[in-house]
Amino acid sequence: MKKVLWLLLAAVLALGIAACGDDLDESNDTGGTASEDSSGGDKPAITVGSANFPENVVLAEIYAGALEAKDFEVSKKLNVGSREAIFPAMERGEITVLPEYSGALLSYLTEAKSDAKEIGAQVEEIKAELPPELTVLEPSAAEDKDTITCNKETVDKFGLTSIEDLAEVGDQITIGGPPEFAKRAGFGIKALKRVYGAEFKKFQPLDVAGPLTVAALKDNKVQCANLFSTQSAIPANGFITLEDPKGLVEAEAVIPLISKEAATAEATETLNAVSAALTTDNLKELVKRVEVDKDDAETVAADFLDENGLS
Repeated sequence: MKKVLWLLLAAVLALGIAACGDDLDESNDTGGTASEDSSGGDKPAITVGSANFPENVVLAEIYAGALEAKDFEVSKKLNVGSREAIFPAMERGEITVLPEYSGALLSYLTEAKSDAKEIGAQVEEIKAELPPELTVLEPSAAEDKDTITCNKETVDKFGLTSIEDLAEVGDQITIGGPPEFAKRAGFGIKALKRVYGAEFKKFQPLDVAGPLTVAALKDNKVQCANLFSTQSAIPANGFITLEDPKGLVEAEAVIPLISKEAATAEATETLNAVSAALTTDNLKELVKRVEVDKDDAETVAADFLDENGLS
């Protein structure tokens, strides 16, 4: 009798252990960090990051919203900093998706040694230069280029039309930009001297084409500055962007940078659909809503996703 009871007890314990094992396996499958994709596999948890300027934040919110609409578990790390800060975070896996710009990213990866100006060539070279754990997806038609933009007072005073003109009068001009602008091998102080022979009276470190830069340009504390071509602050303040006759600025398509681990078929399809919907014109409108209308970036992103059937 005792033997029978011991056998029954052992059987019950074995069933309990098996059940616990099933619970552990199930927990590992979802882990609160992954959900099941349409092919029956696990969706990776995704962290969307952004650089520290409004346009990039809006684009990150769009990426995050599109992925959330497909039931990915998404966290966000926004306003991280410049490429010099955010790219290492991608390499460490702290961020898994980031809105990038084809020309600037390639310049960063090659230390401005690439001659690729056309988007297709840029993308191929980026893929070859990226660390093995990262890749890029489809580029969008939306472009946002670096510019040298001056206030009207300065343009009128010196008769400026192109960056080339700065070679003659740069010693009378204070130029503003983010701190990295003075050090970058790509578009920055060094490139302006190398390509155009332009040297300046002073470089004033400011923010990344943000309110500090705009205010300094308006108040003539800087006469020219590094702004982005999509910025509503340029026409709103009567600023004038100088022409770039020597093609210093490359094509700058908005493109998703993503870890290969996160680049599942569904995540890739989702982000490529965002790229297909983005144009330079609607990107300018997104930036205007944030910079001028002072709308919340997450709201602006949600409206874009709704309008384009991506929510």
